[in-house]
Amino acid sequence: MAGAPLLAGLILAGASAWAQKPDQGPPAVGVARAERTPIIETNEFIGRIESINKVALVARVTAFLDKRAFVEGSEVKTGDLLYQLEPGPFKADMDAKEAALAQANALLTNATITRARAQALLNTVAGQRSNYDTALATERSDQAQVLAAQANLEASQINFSYTQIKSPIDGKISRTAVTEGNVVSPTSGTLATIVSQDPMYVVFPMSSRSAMDLRQRYAGQGFNAVRVKIRLPTGDIYKQDGKLDYIDPTISSNTDTLIARAEIPNPIRGDAKTVETGNRPLIDGEFVQVLVQGLTPIEVLGVPRAAVLSDQQGDYVFTVDADDKVQQTRVTLGQSTPTTAAVIKGLEEGQLVVVDGVQRVKPGIKVIPGPASPGPPGASEPTGTVH
Repeated sequence: MAGAPLLAGLILAGASAWAQKPDQGPPAVGVARAERTPIIETNEFIGRIESINKVALVARVTAFLDKRAFVEGSEVKTGDLLYQLEPGPFKADMDAKEAALAQANALLTNATITRARAQALLNTVAGQRSNYDTALATERSDQAQVLAAQANLEASQINFSYTQIKSPIDGKISRTAVTEGNVVSPTSGTLATIVSQDPMYVVFPMSSRSAMDLRQRYAGQGFNAVRVKIRLPTGDIYKQDGKLDYIDPTISSNTDTLIARAEIPNPIRGDAKTVETGNRPLIDGEFVQVLVQGLTPIEVLGVPRAAVLSDQQGDYVFTVDADDKVQQTRVTLGQSTPTTAAVIKGLEEGQLVVVDGVQRVKPGIKVIPGPASPGPPGASEPTGTVH
């Protein structure tokens, strides 16, 4: 048991040494100056992809459906045959109308000869005015019959052409609603739908406040002052830029928003074939995040994003004064990038803010300031977030 007093003595000696350990001094922190920094202004909205053209195919005559000539879900071109209706009855009707027109032309030819003969006899003893008038009336009547026969033939030709349902636009076609062997008519509803693919619209609502801010920010510059980018549901930023081309002239009284629209390219992916499903990045009806970005950078009072902290009262930073003492400073932020926070209110240009070691400081303590570690590249890339 002789070792127990020795162990107790060692513990007391260690405690005494700890108590007498000298102060380690103020903590070292990395600081950066609040300075004017160029950033790209960005506003973010929720939008939906829409096709520019959308066509619902319907039958324009009543007939049996002979053949479907497309692959469901494939892309079709303008003029491609999609459905073939039974042509026989319409061809027979067209032939009958052609015969009726030929008969009317024959009668008109005879009437013209008769009228010419009666006109020639007017200057002779055998000529009678009444005969000429009758011949002229018959000729004009036969001319009218020819016009009517021509109109009937044209109507028949139009109906015959309706037996071939062709694509009126380039786009992707849906599945068919009617299969071969069924009777279709103008009352049968939509047979299939075609939606155009490239380019597409992205349509998004914006609040009246956001619309007013954008109008004031880009006054006099129009749609050319901004570009539109979209963030896909995967979180990736779409590589193609869009161009704003329309904003509603009125604000919805129910939602206090107005609708904006941009046109954006939607090319085929890489080496994908046009018959493949999902061969283009954007799909009609898809929800996306819309980033409206100014083309010209603006200067803001910026600090590193890592310097900004938040609590229940809002955003704040730790500043270092001329005596190297830390102060808590409340700030109001504007648009920011992944590495730069734009300060609208609370800081003055040139003030030092704590960037590295914020977890080691509190208001009122003294610190040893040094240059903050450099942030990652890409500080000018916008996040699309408005604080």
